[in-house]
Amino acid sequence: MTTQAVSTSPRAGDPRFGGLFDAAHALQPKTVALRRQLHTHPELGLDLPRTQAAVVAALQGTGLRLHTGKNVSSVVGVLEGERPGPTVLLRGDMDALPLQEDTGLAYASEVDGAMHSCGHDTHVAMLASAARLLSERRADLAGQVVFMFQPGEEGFYGARYMIEEGVLEAAGRPVERALALHITSKETSGMLRCRPGPMMASANSFTVIVTGKGGHASNPSDAIDPVPAAAAMVGALQTLVTRRISVFEPTVVTIAKIAAGTTSNIIPETAELQGTLRTLSEAARATMLAEIPKVCTQIGAAHGCTVEFTVDAGYPVTINDDAVAAQLQEIAAAAVGPNHVGLMPNPLMGAEDFSYVLQRVPGAMAFLGACPPGVDPAEAAPNHSNRVHFDEAALPYGVATYAAFALDALR
Repeated sequence: MTTQAVSTSPRAGDPRFGGLFDAAHALQPKTVALRRQLHTHPELGLDLPRTQAAVVAALQGTGLRLHTGKNVSSVVGVLEGERPGPTVLLRGDMDALPLQEDTGLAYASEVDGAMHSCGHDTHVAMLASAARLLSERRADLAGQVVFMFQPGEEGFYGARYMIEEGVLEAAGRPVERALALHITSKETSGMLRCRPGPMMASANSFTVIVTGKGGHASNPSDAIDPVPAAAAMVGALQTLVTRRISVFEPTVVTIAKIAAGTTSNIIPETAELQGTLRTLSEAARATMLAEIPKVCTQIGAAHGCTVEFTVDAGYPVTINDDAVAAQLQEIAAAAVGPNHVGLMPNPLMGAEDFSYVLQRVPGAMAFLGACPPGVDPAEAAPNHSNRVHFDEAALPYGVATYAAFALDALR
């Protein structure tokens, strides 16, 4: 099915959120302008000074109490409602990916080797407009909203740094509910999808160094060749998944890099494997992290090689609170229309560091479709592609959903 451009007509909606989508749509010029500014000047990792400054500038005049990070380029905004009450957190991540953009867009990245190919520029723009929208509705808020503008989601543990710097206590009382939206080009534009329980996988990157004894390719018996040992490990790790993990516990091991040798007539001393482990349960994750080095070490020993195994800390499983996920779907349906909300049938095996927030706070992550008009979602360039393109007409749906979530929590 080919996607159609999303409607911008007013929503009848729920009286709690009357006019909310229209207000989000009225902010579209500001939302798009900020998004394109960030898209043109992407930054990587935890140090995003230009992005941080753009966010601070975008929040001027909203009445938010702003804090910037000590060790990372984060921005935290706190909006105080007119009456006391609980605290809700809304997150938007800010960092780009090390990728050369090939979209041909008029506002394409001007930074060599950097691109907002995961749509974090849209997350920031939607969250900033939600802050503006909510600041205009302060009288309807009984409590506080914390706006978490986070660097370093793409493997740099940005959420963990912000938690250590106190984002969950920024309002002076604990956060009781949290939401993050993530845009995707593989879903109909303006469609919001969520699910209870595991939403995204844990992720660990690992490296295996296999060491033998180098020699001449004509005389392998005089060497200890690490290459066949490494090759045997690749197949054995796939068998390990099917024989140690239940078929009802999705687990993916991918060896994405194999490196050995310098030329055709030299047996190298070492071979290197790099890969990732992804699971939807911490139990499966623990089992595999124990078994992978064991299998590699024993295969190495059978070939006369020694093995060194290292693994990064990795992101945990992103687990949505059942009640909050169900409530989010009801809230979004009321705010932007029931035809724009649906259940996400299966988790994604990608990973997210919003998982650190969800370990501490009941909350949810949801995906917002932004497939370009006239493109079949199945054929659209995916997130992380050098050619990915997000339909900006989807952005008011995200702005309104962020705002509705806070209004519902603090009504």
